[in-house]
Amino acid sequence: MTTEATLPSTTASPTARHVWTRSRGVLLAFVILLAAGIAIAAVRSSSRHGLLDPRSADPYGSRAVAELLDDRGVSTRVVTTAEDARAAAGPDTTLLIAAPELLTPRQQSLLHTATENSAGRTILIAPESASVGTLAPGVTADLATGFDSTLSPDCELPAARRAGTADTGGIRYSTADPGADACYPSDGLPTLLRVPAASGDGDTVLLGAPDILFNDRLDEQGNASLALQLLGSRPHLVWYLPSLSDTSATDTGDRSLFDLLPSGWLWGTLQLFIAAALAALWRARRLGPLVLERLPVAIRASETVEGRARLYRKADARDRAANALRSTTRTRLAPLVGVAPAQAHAPEALLPALSAHLQGDGQTLRSLLFGPPPSDDAALIALADQLDALEREVRRS
Repeated sequence: MTTEATLPSTTASPTARHVWTRSRGVLLAFVILLAAGIAIAAVRSSSRHGLLDPRSADPYGSRAVAELLDDRGVSTRVVTTAEDARAAAGPDTTLLIAAPELLTPRQQSLLHTATENSAGRTILIAPESASVGTLAPGVTADLATGFDSTLSPDCELPAARRAGTADTGGIRYSTADPGADACYPSDGLPTLLRVPAASGDGDTVLLGAPDILFNDRLDEQGNASLALQLLGSRPHLVWYLPSLSDTSATDTGDRSLFDLLPSGWLWGTLQLFIAAALAALWRARRLGPLVLERLPVAIRASETVEGRARLYRKADARDRAANALRSTTRTRLAPLVGVAPAQAHAPEALLPALSAHLQGDGQTLRSLLFGPPPSDDAALIALADQLDALEREVRRS
């Protein structure tokens, strides 16, 4: 008995156990990452729930300052769309924009147009470079924040002088406007800047940090005094909290999709295409002839046949499969009928010898051994059966 015959038959298809063994490590890592992401999101969402929302009593909410303003006769109204914020602009209204960076450039431009000549007050909470140039033209933001969060006013603005030290340390601003009030400087640049309107009694206040509005920081330093004076200068306060449900955020005007993409993304995409093309050329280029190597392990003939058959079926290569069957049959039949192995694949040499040996029809043998490829899988199976029958008949005769 040969060694091959003693080995159990196997299939080339991976079993469910094998698939699980190979993939369980990746699945476990994915589950751990997913659980960690959910946990981090839950912790951060709970600690920052209602951020700068005047209806929220959470530590980072602003309900306390809203209630203090209400006691002084200042009404507070929350809006979540840019359209409502623009409509509310007026001489008796303070418009507070809680998150300027969440606004699109178009929203910022429309808001500035509505407020610049409204004679009201606009308060921007920690605007950065992406928004300060549109909402407060002539002002630049320096993102290199200082180490101190509690600062002294060091300016002539009455509200700042009455409040004294406050937690305004954050983003710093600069402007060339001679009428601006630069307060609470950090390393030479103010963290609170009041810029008067070009005409009328309106102004724009830029606050470098939102700390003075938080519930848990309102009772520290002069935060409450400064917040009440800045927000309570008009009888009405409109608190704008940008929302993802605002349809104006998707209004891009006349710009196309490519206009909305930053130039860096376009250059990056071009570089990726070039890299992909070079990689394809590198992988497609043959570095030399194929080299035959001995396999490190013995592979059973049945596995080799089954694997090749699967490849033929996947590629729908019935012609190659039929040619392999016919070539092997001709090679085995040639010595049985007295034809030299070198002439086994020559019809003029093999067919007459087979016809004389079997006393059969040479045309049928030609079609069987040298005919066209089968048209479907059923014809291929029938061809294999006929070739086996022909070989058995030649061996018996």
